[in-house]
Amino acid sequence: MVMKTKKVWNAAIAGTLALSLAACSSTSSTNNTATNAPDKGSGTTNKPAATTSADAGKIDTSEFQTISYVMLGDKPKNGQLEKVMDKINAILKQKVNAKLEIKWVEWADWQTKYNLLLASGEPVDLITVATDWLDTWQNAQKGAFMPLDKLLPTYAPQTWKEVPPENWAETKYKNQIMLIPEDHYTQWVNHGFLYRGDWAKEFGITEPIKDWETLGKYFQSVKDKKPGVVPWDVNSTGTGSIGGYINSYTDAIEMPVNTGMFPLVYGKSYDEKYKAYSPFFDDTFVNYAKLMKEWGDKGFWRDDVLNYKGDNRQALEAGKSSVDQHHTQTFLGERIKMDKLQPGSDLQFFPFSATRNNLVSMSITHGGTSIGAKSKHPERALMVYELIRQDPEVYKLMNYGLEGVQYVIKDGKRYRPDGYDVQRDDFYSNFWGGRIDKNEIPDGNEYAGKKDIYASYDKIKKPYPYGRFVFDKAPVSNELTAITQIVGQKGPAIIFGKAGDPVKAVEDFRAKLKAAGFDKVMGEIQKQLDAYKQLVESSK
Repeated sequence: MVMKTKKVWNAAIAGTLALSLAACSSTSSTNNTATNAPDKGSGTTNKPAATTSADAGKIDTSEFQTISYVMLGDKPKNGQLEKVMDKINAILKQKVNAKLEIKWVEWADWQTKYNLLLASGEPVDLITVATDWLDTWQNAQKGAFMPLDKLLPTYAPQTWKEVPPENWAETKYKNQIMLIPEDHYTQWVNHGFLYRGDWAKEFGITEPIKDWETLGKYFQSVKDKKPGVVPWDVNSTGTGSIGGYINSYTDAIEMPVNTGMFPLVYGKSYDEKYKAYSPFFDDTFVNYAKLMKEWGDKGFWRDDVLNYKGDNRQALEAGKSSVDQHHTQTFLGERIKMDKLQPGSDLQFFPFSATRNNLVSMSITHGGTSIGAKSKHPERALMVYELIRQDPEVYKLMNYGLEGVQYVIKDGKRYRPDGYDVQRDDFYSNFWGGRIDKNEIPDGNEYAGKKDIYASYDKIKKPYPYGRFVFDKAPVSNELTAITQIVGQKGPAIIFGKAGDPVKAVEDFRAKLKAAGFDKVMGEIQKQLDAYKQLVESSK
């Protein structure tokens, strides 16, 4: 069955890539000079006859090209990535005469590194993007990405047809497509706390945790009854709790407006989605700051948390921490891992939405792929992307590794091979910009409760309202820069209860934001929200 699918796909792509380009050549109409520049990555030019066509009206792949793909994450160090890439690149060379090189933006100070890479002018081919956590619109406003409208139909034709027009509409800045959305992959990134169900039951917490008060009781019991365990061994980058608290205790919906370490601006509620609101200027933030001061004083995390750089998830897996804070997909994977590493741990999940059913569907641009504005090979880059997304063989290599080494298939499901060693055999590429359900292999060890979790979300979810909202920060650029600096300077101490009296700390934080022009920023956001409302309602 796999071989048949592969042959059909190969025939389709071969036919499509031989389409007439009419007046086009292999040079991008959006960036002719950059596209014609020498390929500094390949060093040599190879011309395999099987994939070369210099005839007029055909896609010319005669020049061997090296395509970069920027991924988020720490580069694997066990050698498995290189083995998988050898297999992938053999296929890419045969089919599109190209080689793929992954460039890693590692997690240490990743936000700064990622944005600096895009601002540096360094030629980037493919790059992982996201409108809700990777500043895609802000970078688009700076000219970081190449418009894809004219390129996609020719160089990624299957993907072009697969993504419906209403989804392409959510990828546009100034009416030009800036990214390819990961819109055909089922996932939930609804955030929350992963916690040990066995310990919760031991402490008398027999119902699922659905609020922060119960979570605090759980932490206190860990502190009292589990020597050597840090209740929440969070590090200095763990700022997600403020967004989670807002999610749990208000009806607010986070807006895609970047204010640095954590977002300050939300829509008031789903019913008042076009009303800009900041929970940092009402009792929500004061109550949160008080709770964090209380938790910090009780020792629920390290005293030196602001300088600590350890890995909370590794601590959880080692039995040295009782929680980790991340999203649903992470929980589903960690549940399986913890069953092996900490047998009987019965890992559970407290989604922030559970407190008051405040949940919107994930944006289809939570994951995606763009092409850098200075890419020397945008056409070939899209051809490589098309193969990764659409060719089952390349897709499986990119996402799962080598069959027989990283996985085996039994009854159509994916399992670890006998003798699999996580340190020796683990593989990941962090390809989060084009996964697609049709090429997924179901995980045979998938957590049995996954369907129930998804069903519970489906009962309360509301459509994501800001898919086409692109905030133009130009009128308030200076104010936003100052606000971002204040958030970075003052935020961590409040988040971890290290800012002294929490009420005074919040008052000082607010005063500095106001002095930096926060009211002006909110006014501009509201102005653009009003225009966005008209856009949405006029298109109904």
